[in-house]
Amino acid sequence: MIQYLIIGITYAFTAVVQPGPFQVFLLSQTLSIGWRRTLPAAFGPLISDLPVILIVLLLLLSVPPHFINILQIAGGLFLFYLAYNTYKTWKHFYSPKPPAPHSNQQTLLSAIIVNLLNPNPYLGWSLVLGPLLLKGWHQNPSNGIVLLVSFYLTLTIGMIITILVFAAAGKYGSRLNRLLLGISFCALSCFGLYELWCGLSGYKSLLN
Repeated sequence: MIQYLIIGITYAFTAVVQPGPFQVFLLSQTLSIGWRRTLPAAFGPLISDLPVILIVLLLLLSVPPHFINILQIAGGLFLFYLAYNTYKTWKHFYSPKPPAPHSNQQTLLSAIIVNLLNPNPYLGWSLVLGPLLLKGWHQNPSNGIVLLVSFYLTLTIGMIITILVFAAAGKYGSRLNRLLLGISFCALSCFGLYELWCGLSGYKSLLN
């Protein structure tokens, strides 16, 4: 169970600190309407990911067992790709400029739409979290529950902290974001190795 707790927290942390459409949206809203009115957007992924999770799990349940191991190997390579992009961003870090805000949209609804159009949740659940959730659930349902709760609790808290960091960007934002990106690179690399090991060992056991 501890293993799935650590995985959930680690992957959520890397999702929070990686630059992407949702982070840019949070930056835009924080600078345009203030951090207090932007806080509801932190719960956007918690709502928008639900249909993504259901669709991915239904698809994964209909495929043969060895396909899950192939997905884990692909997930490990995907994590290395994310780690490489994170390293490039860390090396050439700059504070992104926010796009023009849409003041006529409600913050939470806007956050849900932005996240639904973001490819990262689909890739993450298909290649990484989905196979891990099924694996943990088959071992013990509590493992799957711990993975889900730790991931979304960490993700939501992380998004709230991100909003507060953006609000204080004038003093600490750039330096703190760069530090978090460096930590994210290390975490993604280790997580990628773990996924590759799980996928290759599981596939090898099926062949024997």
